[in-house]
Amino acid sequence: MSAPVLELTNVNTYYGKIHALKGISLTVERGEVVTLIGSNGAGKTTTLRSISGLIQPRQGEIKLNGQSIRSVSPHKIVEQGIGHVPEGRGIFPALTVFENLEMGAFLLRDLAEFERRLARVFAIFPRLEERVGQRGGTLSGGEQQMLAIGRALMQQPAILLLDEPSMGLAPLLVEEIFHIIRRLNQTEGTTILLVEQNAQAALQVANRAYVLETGRITMDGSAQALLHDPKVIQAYLGF
Repeated sequence: MSAPVLELTNVNTYYGKIHALKGISLTVERGEVVTLIGSNGAGKTTTLRSISGLIQPRQGEIKLNGQSIRSVSPHKIVEQGIGHVPEGRGIFPALTVFENLEMGAFLLRDLAEFERRLARVFAIFPRLEERVGQRGGTLSGGEQQMLAIGRALMQQPAILLLDEPSMGLAPLLVEEIFHIIRRLNQTEGTTILLVEQNAQAALQVANRAYVLETGRITMDGSAQALLHDPKVIQAYLGF
């Protein structure tokens, strides 16, 4: 049996003396959407930042396609196949849409492959093609989120980490973003680890889910099972 695309084992991460992640273990198999749900401060963003090497865990193991990436520098982790769309999007506002997408493919030296990837991103996000020469900072919030995802897809990552992609968006745009996530997975075959405050939408798009509370995983299982679990409904779904 092949190794999971991503595997965390007993990961402990600190901010100074604050113990933020307390023994996190999870897996993401190829072709899955796995979501991490939990309240603010539970450790969801810290988990993604630990995977990307933006914070170094003190203990535990992180493997990508069976190879350890713990203690690897962030730019090397990108090279190995982690695409991270951070909370708040993190686009370059002064650069054009095209230039932002170029930044996502900075490792690529093959012009034909660059053009193939660009065409794929424009097929997924036609609005970006329409605004190709527009500065990123002048786009709407939804368009900026599309640009952030498109930039990560230009890497052609082994796994896409999405941190709060619906944050700050109007309800119709939230619906569109989750439609895009579903398409990326089901049509494009993208493996995704999704962190999302909108637990109901996340569980509806995911295959499996983990519930994170104060730095510990307290529940996990199929997304459909957790969507109908009374504890999850009471704590996160608001009905």
